[in-house]
Amino acid sequence: MPILHAIVLGLVQGLSEFLPISSSGHLLLVPWLLGWDDFDDESIEKAFDVALHLGTVIVTIFYFRRELGRYVTAGLRVLVRRDEPISTDGRVGWLLLLSTVPAAAVGALFEEQIDEHLGTPGIIAVSLILGGLLLAVADRASGRRPIEHYGVRDALAVGAAQALALNPGTSRSGITITAGRFLGFDRDAAARISFLMMIPVTGGAVVFKMVGLLRDGVPDELVVPMLVGIVTSGAAGWAAIWGTLALVRTRTFMPFVVYRIAAGLVVLVLLATSWR
Repeated sequence: MPILHAIVLGLVQGLSEFLPISSSGHLLLVPWLLGWDDFDDESIEKAFDVALHLGTVIVTIFYFRRELGRYVTAGLRVLVRRDEPISTDGRVGWLLLLSTVPAAAVGALFEEQIDEHLGTPGIIAVSLILGGLLLAVADRASGRRPIEHYGVRDALAVGAAQALALNPGTSRSGITITAGRFLGFDRDAAARISFLMMIPVTGGAVVFKMVGLLRDGVPDELVVPMLVGIVTSGAAGWAAIWGTLALVRTRTFMPFVVYRIAAGLVVLVLLATSWR
């Protein structure tokens, strides 16, 4: 695999994992548009995908290390000191974990069917457009709830929305931010909930797949591209988290809506003209 391809895909993963534009969709569309065919079999492709996601998980943990420290500490205190009332941080921490259950369950049960039947350019394009329109409607809500108001109903609703992101093109961050806005959270809170939810669900999937990868061994020719992909996706992910949170404090999500619709239409035009 050329190092340039690893850099490009690392940038795509890092940016699109946190911007509400679909990382899985873009990781399929970019090689399709550029005519790249870097992987001899599906197992090697999945190994590189694990590396890209590892980079974004690591940078998310580091970026939100203070919030995570509070949530983990307060959450564990609930188990140790059951006679004390649960704190806000403890409740939010456990509810963020609860939010990951629907996506983890659906992914475990239907991973093979999702890989076989979804992820085509046409489906990705339609998903980008529909998801963009849904985000536009949700973002018009005047919600002002902070993350401290996150409750059981919110966790179940946002968790169910996250399960929909197993369809490439939907966008995990996009659909969970959309759900958060529909539930009345302000833009910063909706984005933070989305990013924090990413850690257990994506981190768990990465750990699970890494175990199999280490057991089977990494092809020698893939070691350097994987390392490049990890570093690049991590750096791009940091920039995307910082940029998104800075943007939504003063602006709306409309730039992402416009991009999603435009990208989806371009792909549909290319398919209609048989360019690809």
